[in-house]
Amino acid sequence: MTKVIFMGTPGFSVEALKSLVNADYDVVAVYSQPPRPSGRGYSTVASPVHQYAESVGIPVYTPLSLRSEEAQTTFQAHDADIAVVAAYGLILPKAILDAPRLGCINIHASLLPRWRGAAPIQRAILAGDPQTGVTLMQMDEGLDTGDMIVWDTVAITSQTTADVLHDQLSTLGANLLLQALPALLEKQCIPLQQPEIGVTYAHKLSKSESQLDWTKPADVLEKQIRAFHPWPGSYFIHNDLTIKVSKAEILMQSGQPGEVFDGLIIACGNQSLKITSLQKPGGKWISAEDFLRGYNLPSGTLLPCPATN
Repeated sequence: MTKVIFMGTPGFSVEALKSLVNADYDVVAVYSQPPRPSGRGYSTVASPVHQYAESVGIPVYTPLSLRSEEAQTTFQAHDADIAVVAAYGLILPKAILDAPRLGCINIHASLLPRWRGAAPIQRAILAGDPQTGVTLMQMDEGLDTGDMIVWDTVAITSQTTADVLHDQLSTLGANLLLQALPALLEKQCIPLQQPEIGVTYAHKLSKSESQLDWTKPADVLEKQIRAFHPWPGSYFIHNDLTIKVSKAEILMQSGQPGEVFDGLIIACGNQSLKITSLQKPGGKWISAEDFLRGYNLPSGTLLPCPATN
């Protein structure tokens, strides 16, 4: 029976691991990021992949690095035919890449070579891409530079948020994996080299990007709100209170950037945003109407931009 190592950490990766288990592949080991403090109580919590693997009885390994001789010897001892990697979060050195008989393949949430790197889902929405997808690739020592095995697309609409796209691509990645594995295992698949044209990098998300900069055009901010929901989120500040935004509509209305109009319409560098879903600290997501019933944000208020805080 084919022996598979699975390497992944967040919820995105779980569907691919489930697909291997449900298809009766012999997953001999799962590698995931170590349990870390989480939540308000900062209690130590295992990753979603770790939790699922334990629930189905697969041994889980959580090394801080794969560069030590001990970690590499342990990995090689699994005598795997192939390793499947999906949002694992650690760099795989050459000794790890070469250990499985057929190497390591990666499920990457973009249409390579566009959006190599850490945050392809959010960057695709932020850039206004009409579509994205999943690429299954043979891993090499570069950053998402390996040869492409199979890929498929998903449309990005004006309603697409990062959480919705995340789930779509997670499912697609699992399906592509099962589609490609038989041919890979029989060495009947010839991966294609990535084109040199069209390379972009999806840099890691930062909370410093979260505050809405009202000097930017409304369409840019609307994409930011969808791209950053649920994390790192988008917000504005009023009276030292951080108010998160998850939904907004673009309006033709104009004014001074940050100027508030009736109905929670806020002027941007070009056009305006009508905020339709908000959250106060510690509160639930509510409509603009409910928000304004319990919060005084009068017309004429000028909200700060990041550069003026």
